[in-house]
Amino acid sequence: MESDATAIADKEARLRSGLRSMGRVLLAFSGGVDSAYLLKVAHQELGEGVVALTTSSPTAPQGDEDLARSLAGEWGVEHLVIDANELEIPGYAANPTNRCYFCKGSLYDICRNHAGRLGIEWIVDGVNRDDLGDYRPGLKAAEENNVRHPLVESDLSKDEIRVLSRRLGLVTADKPSSPCLSSRFPYGTEITPEGLHKVAAAEDALRRRGFVECRVRYHGTVARIEVPVVEIPRLLSDEVREPLWQEIRDAGFLYVTVDLRGFRSGSLNEAIGRTPASTPPSGDPPAS
Repeated sequence: MESDATAIADKEARLRSGLRSMGRVLLAFSGGVDSAYLLKVAHQELGEGVVALTTSSPTAPQGDEDLARSLAGEWGVEHLVIDANELEIPGYAANPTNRCYFCKGSLYDICRNHAGRLGIEWIVDGVNRDDLGDYRPGLKAAEENNVRHPLVESDLSKDEIRVLSRRLGLVTADKPSSPCLSSRFPYGTEITPEGLHKVAAAEDALRRRGFVECRVRYHGTVARIEVPVVEIPRLLSDEVREPLWQEIRDAGFLYVTVDLRGFRSGSLNEAIGRTPASTPPSGDPPAS
């Protein structure tokens, strides 16, 4: 255990040294576990040399933007909140398998414009070591925009970032992952403002009932609920099931179903290679 603690401390020291070597950075800040930890450390090391940028978008859970605003304000970090609408990006709403390529490309364009205006050379984000093993077309967009991943450069995993976040007393230390609401739509299903609103309302209904880790997958008239397997019995209990069903119906779904495999992040990626997709999963933009 002592050797593990030493290894994590060494990684954090590497992170702090790397940030100091950059001098000034603009951080794409979502308010999640990774970017919050990175922002805190960057502010400790660079002070006014770090600027956070968050996009305000209909595809982002409102609670994440609220938390990002709160943390940046609490820490005294310069924080840019820029209106953005991914649904206006050509090709995005069709929901191809490389949808995240378009989203991240737009985000990094915004970051690059503001970094240039502020005279900041480096754009950084909260990608961690574990993210490299998942299907993430957004990494291609980051590479094309010369975005650096300080947590990867320091070899920090998600679990290690949570440990270090607890040591810093960050409220995000145990925050569940919160990807954009578009990730609730199967690839090839059009993403619409109405659909996003339905998903957000349905997930809010689950969280108000204490389901912290949850997803509502959008299948047209059907809402497919994912919660951890151990919480399915409570979900189906008499006191929860009926009022929850009614509230999700009120959100706009006709049918409500439960995924018996339970919650798993990125479950819609399971369909890649098994069903026809509108674009190949290479991360490349579709041919014009």
